[in-house]
Amino acid sequence: MEQIESRFAEVQAQLSDPVVISDRVRYAAVGRAFRALEPAAKLAAEWRRACDDAAGAQELLAEDADDAELRDLLSASRERLGELEEEIRLAMVERDPNDERDVIVEIRKGAGGDEAGLWAGDLYRMFSRYAERRGFKTEPLSAGEGSYTFEVRGDGAYSVFKFEGGTHRVQRVPETESQGRIHTSTATVAVLPEAEKVDVEIDPNDLEIDVFRSSGPGGQSVNTTDSAVRITHRPTGVVVSMQDEKSQLQNKERAMKVLRAKLYERKVAERQAELAAARSAQVGTGDRAEKIRTYNFPERRVTDHRVKVTVHNLDELLGGALDELTDALQDAEKRERLDVAAAG
Repeated sequence: MEQIESRFAEVQAQLSDPVVISDRVRYAAVGRAFRALEPAAKLAAEWRRACDDAAGAQELLAEDADDAELRDLLSASRERLGELEEEIRLAMVERDPNDERDVIVEIRKGAGGDEAGLWAGDLYRMFSRYAERRGFKTEPLSAGEGSYTFEVRGDGAYSVFKFEGGTHRVQRVPETESQGRIHTSTATVAVLPEAEKVDVEIDPNDLEIDVFRSSGPGGQSVNTTDSAVRITHRPTGVVVSMQDEKSQLQNKERAMKVLRAKLYERKVAERQAELAAARSAQVGTGDRAEKIRTYNFPERRVTDHRVKVTVHNLDELLGGALDELTDALQDAEKRERLDVAAAG
């Protein structure tokens, strides 16, 4: 508790230090440290109060052992102390170093034909609304035919969106289904922490860059100029294509941003396989049996299979109300990290 309180007081002092304030990079880092420590500091303050309540009740009981109200207060204070100690341990678990990063999200239709493509679009809208609710900014990078790639920017974007990587399964009656039969379709989601140029060194000689004419929406330049760009990273075989912008340069910049994120994720997965799954593990094959979450429209029910949590607010969830599931997944991740730390 003393370490938490001391470190939090130190960070608070730095936030009002003119020297720190004048250094934008340092001030941002101190701000992140403050946000990371604040939950534990609040819990530590509550722990102090619970200790005082328990000590006071114990002292008064020594004078009047028959006071039932004091015995209840002492019992409740001790119980809350145990709960707070567990909560503080979870709050102080070392975070994923990528949690503060922006992210690039890729959504692809899986099994289910045209319905899978429609479902991919529903997920894109759900994630966009969720980002807006969290105060993040989104920027579409490419879209078309059941495939969506977009960027989410904001402090802690990866800490929220990383749990969405995997296969999302939907059970509903398609609009084209005349018999009213329920169909099962899937869409796959990959969540990539955005990489800076210093994170991944890309040798230009390792790139094969092709240009071609766009085949989808994009204005007057579609099918008239070679503005679309495909970049292949020869050492890894990773391929990224962009065609939504009219400018070949803009498409190339977007493709390089996505390529850099994919290569960075590979690098992280190799270095810390137990903490960051590789993209192939997130996405899988899109088969109906591989799923992290099921959205059942007839019963308005959503189940996250990783934490065995079921909610019955499908409409709100599709409108971006993902916080209950995110909170459960974040708590499970903290407990897993705590177990790993204890075992180590």
